[in-house]
Amino acid sequence: MKKYAIEIKNLTKNYGKNRGVTNLSMTVEEGDIYGFLGPNGAGKSTTIRSMLGLARFQEGEVKILGMDVRKHQVEILRQVGYMPSEAWFYSDMRVKDAIRYAADMRKMDCRAESEMLCERLQLDINKKVEELSLGNRKKVSIVCAMQHKPSLFIFDEPTSGLDPLMQAEFFKLIMEYNAKGTTCFLSSHVLSEIKKYCKHAAIIREGKLIRTDTVENLTKTNAKHVHLVKDGVEEDFIYRGNVNELIETLAGHDISDIVIEEPELEEVFMHFYEEAYHREAI
Repeated sequence: MKKYAIEIKNLTKNYGKNRGVTNLSMTVEEGDIYGFLGPNGAGKSTTIRSMLGLARFQEGEVKILGMDVRKHQVEILRQVGYMPSEAWFYSDMRVKDAIRYAADMRKMDCRAESEMLCERLQLDINKKVEELSLGNRKKVSIVCAMQHKPSLFIFDEPTSGLDPLMQAEFFKLIMEYNAKGTTCFLSSHVLSEIKKYCKHAAIIREGKLIRTDTVENLTKTNAKHVHLVKDGVEEDFIYRGNVNELIETLAGHDISDIVIEEPELEEVFMHFYEEAYHREAI
């Protein structure tokens, strides 16, 4: 029998006239690395804050680690490592004090784990938070989310602001914790991250879930990216039909150059948004 780290049924959260999320349902199995994909403003942060009870939702049910978030929020937050998209700390605190404060809030001794994390992320614990760059504030947030070795990570756009080396180290840590049983729910608009590290993913658009599947299935496509110069005019487009038929169609034209290749990941996912838009328009 499957065990779920996250269960969401018909979640609806509105901000007056502003869009939130509508009738969203999804499950994340224990031990998964799950991608939550969508452009900025799609509803990713609203969903996450509702999941954790940090934003009150109007309709639906949310269970985290088998517990109802409306009844057991305090215990859920003890067992979850949450990293918001915006990292906020008391500016006059030193990094080591901010990290210890996060551990004390859970009444846990996390010194050994936090020391390992700070070393891996090359974080200077003696600096004040106000002296840190965006990337280094992100590192503090990562340490605070990971140091208590939670059962579930929930990360909202975690790699923005990190340089490529630190991004790679962050995902290396994710994989190590996951190998020990930690589930990871990762919100991102960086498609390459989802494809490289996640097992399953959900795609959200304008507050509505439009597709959930394995990452392998979501990125599988017979579409081709075509670049050609036809009759002196340069064209770029995505072609989803039979390539032989495309060649026959082009045979009567003056083709000075043509390249047919696999599409970029962004182009693969774009058709999901287009399909959802056309369904709503009908």
